[in-house]
Amino acid sequence: MWDDAFPSFLIGLREGLEAGLIVSVLVATLVRSDQRARLPHVWTGVAAAIGLSTSFGAVLTFTAANLSGKSQEAFGGTLSLVAVVFVTAMVFWMRRSARTFSGEIRQKVTAALGMGTGVLIATSFLAVGREGLETALFLWTTAQAAGSSSGPPAGAAAGLLIAAALCWGLYRRVLHINLTRFFTITGAVLIVIAAGVLGYGMRDLQEATVIPGGTSYAFDLSAHLDPASWYVTVVQGTLNLTPQMTWLQVGIYGAYLAIVMTLFVRGVRGSAVARARTSDGSVRAGVAAAVADEPAEGANAAVLAATDVARAAKLMSAPPLDSAEAEKTAGPTATQAAEPVAAPTASAVTEAEHSATLATVGEKPAEPASSSREKASAPTEPRAAKPSTPRRLPRWTVPAALVAAPALIAGITIAASSGKPASGTPVVEVSAADCGKGFTAPKPGRQTFQVRNTGSRTSEIYLIDPVSNAVYGEVEGIAPGTTRALTATVGTGSYAWRCVPNGGKTVTSAAVRVSAGGGSVQAVLPVSEKDLAAPLAAYRAYVDQGLADLQTKTRTLQSDLDADKLDQARKDWLPAHTRYASLGAAYGTFADFDAKINGRTAGLAGGVEDPAFTGFHRIEYGLWHGQSAATLAPYAKQLAADVDALRKDFPKQDFDPADLPLRTHEILENTLHRELSGNADHGSGTELATTEANLDGTRELLTLLRPLIDKRNVKVLPAVDTWMRRTEQLVLAQRAEDGSWTPLDKLSDTDRQRLDGTVSQLLEDLAPIPDLLEIRKAA
Repeated sequence: MWDDAFPSFLIGLREGLEAGLIVSVLVATLVRSDQRARLPHVWTGVAAAIGLSTSFGAVLTFTAANLSGKSQEAFGGTLSLVAVVFVTAMVFWMRRSARTFSGEIRQKVTAALGMGTGVLIATSFLAVGREGLETALFLWTTAQAAGSSSGPPAGAAAGLLIAAALCWGLYRRVLHINLTRFFTITGAVLIVIAAGVLGYGMRDLQEATVIPGGTSYAFDLSAHLDPASWYVTVVQGTLNLTPQMTWLQVGIYGAYLAIVMTLFVRGVRGSAVARARTSDGSVRAGVAAAVADEPAEGANAAVLAATDVARAAKLMSAPPLDSAEAEKTAGPTATQAAEPVAAPTASAVTEAEHSATLATVGEKPAEPASSSREKASAPTEPRAAKPSTPRRLPRWTVPAALVAAPALIAGITIAASSGKPASGTPVVEVSAADCGKGFTAPKPGRQTFQVRNTGSRTSEIYLIDPVSNAVYGEVEGIAPGTTRALTATVGTGSYAWRCVPNGGKTVTSAAVRVSAGGGSVQAVLPVSEKDLAAPLAAYRAYVDQGLADLQTKTRTLQSDLDADKLDQARKDWLPAHTRYASLGAAYGTFADFDAKINGRTAGLAGGVEDPAFTGFHRIEYGLWHGQSAATLAPYAKQLAADVDALRKDFPKQDFDPADLPLRTHEILENTLHRELSGNADHGSGTELATTEANLDGTRELLTLLRPLIDKRNVKVLPAVDTWMRRTEQLVLAQRAEDGSWTPLDKLSDTDRQRLDGTVSQLLEDLAPIPDLLEIRKAA
């Protein structure tokens, strides 16, 4: 979890601090202008910006969840590239504007005060909204890279909370932070993280076949590194570097990092040189001129006085400027006002500007400009040498410690918890040469074994029954030198360790016997690809036959529309569509054909009018929304062509045997979320007909897998058969004698709740099947 949290923590901290500083400046400007009554308008704009950012994140999540596999990869990859562009621009913008953005915001707010409530709300909304949208986009992309981990939201929340605390401290003048240095350091770290996000996005686009090179690997260390080890998860979670990367990923990662980091560092050095050049007499005279100028009028005077005082306080104290030099650089007014002024160093200038920025954030009233002029013009007495005092820690030490502490503690916790077994836990050493070293007869009951790979190859480790090969527990992909926990329930029987090293021979340890005090324990008989070969071949034949039938039905639909027979087309549309739905276990194999044949409007900018919206649902929309046959005929022609192409391509498509057990549950899970929620209907009201087709497809799959399931757990399928019958009875009760179906939205609340409850229970009973039939190397 915490390994995935750091990038989100950093972006939450940085963006939260930016947004918090903006809000602080907005509030301080109103307070100093004696406009406290206008503060609710600022908070209204801020709340609206937060709502917009949250909604944006929800839209991204919802859109991705409703896309097909490859479309999800393409969507995520594209947004990763967009996020990198925004983050890169943000880093460079803030590096240039860290010391001046507060003044820009104050000017906007001051102008808005004279233009009404709406303008003030819009000013605060736009100022905070940009930061919020950037944060939502980058957090979404880092969360996608982390998968289902809870680390990204936890890290973002921690970063935002610390940012809020820092902003409060700055506002109340409890803390002092050099913002230029802060944004420079975090900017450099974010560039490294953005390079990883860019590489991750490229990998997504390669997996979606948008760009080539998905199988051209620059390196593959998966055989030597454990993906679940703490050091791999830390590197992958923070930098998005994985044990296996393509040439394109590596090239883009290196090129981005080299170019962007070089420009960033060069810009930082250039700013330092520019500050150093302005630390001579021109700066002294310029400051003198700024202090000597007439005070600004109205609200601006109250806001900017603190800046003048802060700059003057830092820059007054030593030998006077040469009058000629002052005249050249500041004019007559500056010459009259500029008395003894010290020549500041570059660091002094930076500190002065930094202090001025903080002075505008706090609530303490600013000293009048006239007072600062008097101080500037007063002669300075020579100072006596002061005794040297011990050097104090820089003021940024405490805030930096607050920021670094969570990441440091998380790293130490991960390293400590992952590398050492708990006291009293049995340790079993495994390798290709000696599998199960140190294993003795365990005590009955639930036991946790610490499995340590002492070999030289990543291995799959199983605790098995050596008689039946049934698996009690497993650890997948344990790398050399790492330790992983394996938890299993020990009962009466024989136990042994089986080690399957990558690229090596399987080794099984000597067996031990547990008898006294142990009851019977259900183990899982492993499944191999060979076991699934026959069901897969039979299902491929079923799909091929279904596609042949689908070709006939789609040509009939095309003929109806070509002949302008809309009523007949409505009748022939449903059999064609339900025939396709009954092939649900193969939808992952159909690749891009599924989106063309049965695509939906999710993710399409134009909705039902989008040119990319084709297939059955596009024709359904037109048939039940009054569109002409001439309008729909091209879509029917394209549908028939896509089905023909799918039938031709299917024998060459790669059908993963591991998909068969997964589809026994996924088909009806998708039915519950789509058809039975009403999200899949485009006017025909035939969601229940599609549900019946999905039940048929699941039943066909279970028939082929029944021997393998019964051999591993005879109790599973009887319960599944019972709830399958109950579900089908409820569905078929809504079909009329003429073949028409009751639309889902016409069902009574009682019937709909009963149907949802029955399908949910059926899914509960189907849930064990994917795990029972998971392909295991122990077989």
